[in-house]
Amino acid sequence: MSDEVIIEPEAEENNSGEAIKKLREKLKTCQGERQEYLDMSQRLRADYVNFRRQAEVEKAQAVQFASEDILRELIDLADTFELAFANQVAWQAVSENWRQGVEYIYAKLLTIFQRYGLEPIEPVRQPFNPAEHHSIMAIDTNVPEEDNLILEVSQKGYRWRDKIIRPAQVKVG
Repeated sequence: MSDEVIIEPEAEENNSGEAIKKLREKLKTCQGERQEYLDMSQRLRADYVNFRRQAEVEKAQAVQFASEDILRELIDLADTFELAFANQVAWQAVSENWRQGVEYIYAKLLTIFQRYGLEPIEPVRQPFNPAEHHSIMAIDTNVPEEDNLILEVSQKGYRWRDKIIRPAQVKVG
């Protein structure tokens, strides 16, 4: 008798059939895991694209809010110039060179407003609109056509990018 192991053909078929069955199960498991990783990768990619888009929007909003704040402060500066120009007696009392210098600075300020799209609201003889105007006084008038019309502007209003930055303070008939 020898020590050789004799494998019968049926046993060999059972072993290879089980091996194939195990390999198929392992392949199914790997394919399932691969699909999970693919789905997760696609979700992460979409999340990243959405994150970048949202970050760009937030950055643009931050720049817009900063610009709006600066423009509001410059509007206050323009108001100061206009108050100086309104007092004609004091304005005429200063030297001509000084007046020209101040007017030049004011003109530069208005150029900055134009460059950034800041527009003054010109409401005189227009119907009162509470979204754009703030009524500070009602003026009695004998002319019916002047009812609900803006007759005077006490303080200019400003619009920037279709948004009212500051409503005009007006007197309404």
